[in-house]
Amino acid sequence: MPTPTELADQYLAGTVALRKAVAGMTREQLVVRPIAGKWSTLEVVAHLADFDPVLIDRMKRILALGDVPLLLVADENLYIKELGYHDRDVENELAVIESSRKQMAKIISMLRPEQLELTGCHNKRGIVTLEKVIQMAINHIPHHLPFIAEKRKAMGV
Repeated sequence: MPTPTELADQYLAGTVALRKAVAGMTREQLVVRPIAGKWSTLEVVAHLADFDPVLIDRMKRILALGDVPLLLVADENLYIKELGYHDRDVENELAVIESSRKQMAKIISMLRPEQLELTGCHNKRGIVTLEKVIQMAINHIPHHLPFIAEKRKAMGV
């Protein structure tokens, strides 16, 4: 089992990898959908900026509320449909991710190992441990990086 400090470091590493993945892309390259039926790069980054706070809220609820707090589902398709992803600025989205992850990484690094076993109840997935939610958050950016690489390749960038 990774230590809280190791988890915090892994969590922060995602921000560096994401910034590197979009480095040098123009606004036009960020908003184009070079692969039919798939999100643009800006939509991917905006999705990450919107869902990091969701995952952070779940972590904080488990830590602060005790007694197996309710963790609510969020529908990414509704977010992309209603929240103007192509009207957003990639730098602002990256700043949200970096800032929120720095704050949460500090909290994670200060955890006692036994706190990783605290639980919440996701209204669709059932009981989840804090460690599982942290791992989901750690894996979220790496999960999306190949999609950005795929778009860059399709554009020849």
